[in-house]
Amino acid sequence: MTEQTNLAITRGEACDIESIVRFQADMAMESEGTTLDREKLAKGVTAAINDESKGIYLVARAEGKAIGSLMLTREWSDWNNQWYWWIQSVYVMPEYRKKGVYKAMYATLKQMARESGVAQIRLYADKTNLPAQQVYRRLGMEESHYLMFEETI
Repeated sequence: MTEQTNLAITRGEACDIESIVRFQADMAMESEGTTLDREKLAKGVTAAINDESKGIYLVARAEGKAIGSLMLTREWSDWNNQWYWWIQSVYVMPEYRKKGVYKAMYATLKQMARESGVAQIRLYADKTNLPAQQVYRRLGMEESHYLMFEETI
């Protein structure tokens, strides 16, 4: 497959839940060595598919087969009275990597953002995931000056 091959980017639907769950479980294991609870994960993916306020999935398809996905979540900025969109849960099947799949998903997301008047597209990446960071930079994203903090409740 090359960047010109039959690649389609669509919004995730109920028929994509099984693929997205598999992608997320594989991504967690690959990037963080974490095994996710598949039942809980399936409920989370289903919740977002059924309620866009929780998230919107974009699914990459080659020859009609789901080969990758990402989730978009939204954050309201009172500073500029606009939305920020966050990219989360990015996954492309290993055999389709470095072939323009994420680039196509990102281009689709950027077009959606422009049409919606979004202020910024953001994402966070694991500090050790250098290949992903290189991809994001190559597509025009810059490292933010913000640090991320968290506390599990």
